[in-house]
Amino acid sequence: MADRIPEGWRETTLDEIAFINPPENLKNGIKAKKVTMDMLIPFTKIIPTYSIEEYKGGMKFRNGDTLIARITPCLENGKTAYVDILDDGEIGFGSTEFIVLREKEDRSDKHFLYYFSMSPNFRDVAILSMTGSSGRQRVQTEVVRNHLFLFPPLPEQRAIASVLGSLDDKIDLLNRENQTLEQMAEALFRQWFIEEADEKWEQVPLDQIADYLNGLACQKYPPKNDFEKLPVLKIRELRNGSIDGSDWATTDVPKEYIVQNGDVIFSWSGSLLVKMWDGAKCVLNQHLFKVTSERYPKWFYYLWTIHHINKFISIAEGKATTMGHIKREDLSSSIVLIPNTNEFKYMDKVISPLIEKIILNNSQIRTLEKLRDTLLPKLMSGEVRVKICDA
Repeated sequence: MADRIPEGWRETTLDEIAFINPPENLKNGIKAKKVTMDMLIPFTKIIPTYSIEEYKGGMKFRNGDTLIARITPCLENGKTAYVDILDDGEIGFGSTEFIVLREKEDRSDKHFLYYFSMSPNFRDVAILSMTGSSGRQRVQTEVVRNHLFLFPPLPEQRAIASVLGSLDDKIDLLNRENQTLEQMAEALFRQWFIEEADEKWEQVPLDQIADYLNGLACQKYPPKNDFEKLPVLKIRELRNGSIDGSDWATTDVPKEYIVQNGDVIFSWSGSLLVKMWDGAKCVLNQHLFKVTSERYPKWFYYLWTIHHINKFISIAEGKATTMGHIKREDLSSSIVLIPNTNEFKYMDKVISPLIEKIILNNSQIRTLEKLRDTLLPKLMSGEVRVKICDA
């Protein structure tokens, strides 16, 4: 299997070091925490949310287990997570399309198993094992169960997991800080512009405080070669918060259509949402607005667009077409309040630093993710070794 096995490592089956889909006792009708496939964030360790539902079937798991999507395209898209949302002894359940991994005492480390399942070592084997009709292919569990993988000894497993885990912990901390900062900004906006709004403030249409640039039909701008191309930002990528790299465009598009960290993006068709983009540099696709302003700060047009999003969603849902959308006239009919100069300066002094910190944090998150994703295959192959401290 390997040209050179690192000292102390050995080839063995996954079944030898981990329990695969271990049985659990959860009776039908019992309410428990449920994790569906759509709740998982691609290439993210934590499970951000769950529901409480009656158990009627599905894969069962405990804290410390790893959930791996076994169906296409969820596996390829990185739908894998580590379970830590349960209480001691509690059993949760989720999609039938999960594979569940659990550590074996004295053979494997639970955190290492998560990172192993995210590595090319495992993912390449799992993806190649897929069978079934197009669009519904599934991993053959028996293939990955009996495949020979390369594993380090338990102390090195723990050391590897500690290195990668420290990066994920920092990423999680920054994400949580961003959630708090955004909640603060939205609370201040609601207080000032909704609860305490002054009737003397100027009222103008939403599209007068910012430019709403519609994206390109990127298929008309194919890349010239593999070195002069950028991924395309579509509605799905905006919703997921990551680029899957399935579509590319030339770098030669007008610069205003290039999207970078911190840009405000508004999908006006299909799944309507407003986000400050925090992913890779990319090209704006059609059905997306890039929102900018030379006169007003980012927080002002960002939060006012969010304020009107529920109305826009209602308009889109009222369309007879299969893909609801809004029109530019809907932007023009959405009113924005503009305080006097002194009040606005004060508001800007309070909120702008919150938005700037979010953008800075997002940049740090991407740097940490890149470091983690670079280290992971090297640590899992033994190309890079970690020092094991004596107890």
